[in-house]
Order: sequence, then C-alpha cells, then structure tokens
Amino acid sequence: MDLNAKLRDIPDFPKPGIIFKDITPILADADAFREAIDKVVEGFTRNNIDAIVGVEARGFIFAAAAAYKLNCGLLIVRKPGKLPAETVSETYSLEYGTDTIEIHKDAIRPGMKLLLLDDLLATGGTIAACARLVEGLGGKIMGIRFLVELGFLDGRKKLGQYDVDAVIRL
Repeated sequence: MDLNAKLRDIPDFPKPGIIFKDITPILADADAFREAIDKVVEGFTRNNIDAIVGVEARGFIFAAAAAYKLNCGLLIVRKPGKLPAETVSETYSLEYGTDTIEIHKDAIRPGMKLLLLDDLLATGGTIAACARLVEGLGGKIMGIRFLVELGFLDGRKKLGQYDVDAVIRL
C-alpha cells in the first residue's frame, strides 16, 4: 500500500505558506493504519524494547498502537503542566523562541530500552529534546521512528547518533 498517497496536503495551515501534511486519512483507513504501525515498529520486539515513548499529541496515537502491538509499556512526553506527578523537563529552541516538554520523573528506570515514536520529523527539535529527557533519566534509546519525515528540513541532523527511520520520506 502506498501510505504516501494517503497523506492529504492542507495548504496555508496553520499559517500562510505552510503545506500541512494531514495524517488523518491514514488513521481513518484500518488497513493503512495497521500497515503504518507494522512498518513503524519493524525490527523491534518485546525482547529488545521495554517501552515506547510517545510525544504529544499525534505521536500518542502511533505510540499507543505500537506499544500494544509489541506488548510493551507506553510512556508519554507532554507539554508543561499536563502530567499529574513530579516531572523533569527539557527546553529546546524553535525557529522563533523556545518550547518545553516533560515526562514523569519516575517513568524511566535506568537501563530501560526505549523506542521513541512521533508522527512527524520536521526540524528535529522536539524529538531531540525528548531524547535528552530519556537519557537524562537513564533510558537507553534503541531507535527513533516516525510516520513521516520532511527531509528538506534536515531534522535528522539533530539525531545523528541515533537509529532514525520514517515510514514515509518526503
């Protein structure tokens, strides 16, 4: 199945000049969604992954399904103030300004083998911050996976030391 053909381009969203890559047609098609999950976790098993780390918000969709498929745990990284227990945070640069993500302080045991998963790799700032959070808590990153990679934005450069892959590369 050509998952790329299932993506929908939305021009001028969220602002003029941006072409938004809409993944909802993949989510709406059971066969496409199943194939996307199968491909995103290819090469990983319950034996080499303790948990999947999903990044807010669309990353949660794929991370939850992937964790179910691999029969492993699901850890979530969110924007500040969304998690109820004690958290650790990481601030990272955006094109104009900064942003912050958090994870529960007790979510990761030292040595846990983790797969980081998000829907889209653009500039790489969010997932690089997520990797710093995970490693700061003692987690071992076994791979980083995406449904879609916007290669022209060079996000992989921020993730050079990791095993990075995407199902759809644009």
